[in-house]
Amino acid sequence: MNRRSFCKRTTGMAAGSLFGFAGGASAEPSLETKRIRIEDGPYLCFAPQYVAEEFLRLEGFEEVSYIETTPQMDSPVTADLGLWGAPGALRMIDTGLPMLVLSGIHVGCWELFGNEKVLRVSDLRGKRIGTAAPLSIERVWISSILAYVGIDPHRDVDWVVTGSLAESQRQFLAGKVDAFLGFPPQPQEMRLAKVGHVIVNTTFDKPWSQYFCCMLLANREFVRNSPIAAKRALRAMLKAADVCAQEPEQAARYLAAKGYEKRYDIAREVLAQLPYGHWRDWNHEDTLRFHALRLKEVGMIKSTPNELVARSADWRFLNELKQELKA
Repeated sequence: MNRRSFCKRTTGMAAGSLFGFAGGASAEPSLETKRIRIEDGPYLCFAPQYVAEEFLRLEGFEEVSYIETTPQMDSPVTADLGLWGAPGALRMIDTGLPMLVLSGIHVGCWELFGNEKVLRVSDLRGKRIGTAAPLSIERVWISSILAYVGIDPHRDVDWVVTGSLAESQRQFLAGKVDAFLGFPPQPQEMRLAKVGHVIVNTTFDKPWSQYFCCMLLANREFVRNSPIAAKRALRAMLKAADVCAQEPEQAARYLAAKGYEKRYDIAREVLAQLPYGHWRDWNHEDTLRFHALRLKEVGMIKSTPNELVARSADWRFLNELKQELKA
C-alpha cells in the first residue's frame, strides 16, 4: 500500500481524544453535502489540511478524500478546497480557474537554496533554476522573488524543467542546477545533508515573512452551492492550524501515524517552526496584493491586484470565525 492509499484509510483515532476537542456541530444547520474533496499537495507545511480530517468529521462530513494534485498551474479544479501558495493561487485565478481565497493559513515554509555561485537573490541572474514544470508552483513563487529584486524571470534566468520537486532537489545536489525552491521536508533534508545554503527563507526573511504563504482556496461552485459546508470546512482547517501552532508534537504524531510524514522528528521540527497561529490577526488581503503586484510587473498575470482581490477573495466566513474562535 502506498502513502496516498494508506492516508485515505481511517485510523480510528478521534479528534476529541487526540487533540482535546470534543463535540460536533449538531445544533447548527445541516450540511448541504457530507462529502468533501481536498487537494493533496503533498507538502509537510500543508499539515493543517491533514490534521483537519478529524475535525471535518466532527463537523459532519462523512466522506473526506484527498485528491492528488499536479505541479501545473492550468489544471482543472477537481477538489472542493485545498492549500496553495499565494503566488500560485493568483496565477491560477488569473487564468480563469473558478477558485476563491477563503483565508491565509500560515506564514513562511519555502526556502530558496543556492550553490557556491549564488550567495543572494541578485546572483541568480544568468543561473540555472530547477522547476518541476513550465508552470509549476515553485516557478511562480521564484518569479515573484526575482521580480522583487528587479530580475526578469522570463529573460534573465535559465529555467531547467526537471519533472518533479524531488528531481529538482536531486539535480541541485548533483550540480546540474544552481538553485531550487524547497518545500518541507526538503529544507530539513538539505540541512541534514549539509549541502548548499539558503538565500531566502520565507519564514524569517522580509518581506516574505510579513505575508501568508499558504492560503486556503475553495472551488467557487462548492462555496456557492454549499455555503454552510464551506464555512464549517474552513472552521475545521482553522482549528487544525491552531493545533499545529499550539500542539506541534501532537500534530506531528498524528501525521506520522497517518503516514503523511513517517519521520516524526522532521514533522515536529517543521510544525514547531512555522507560524500557524497568525490567521486571526494578519491581513489576508495584503498578501494577495503584494504578490499580485510582483507578478503583474513581470507579465505573469494580466489582472491588476484590485481586480484579482475583487474577483477571488471571499472573507465572509473568515470574519465570522475570527469572532467565533477567539483564543
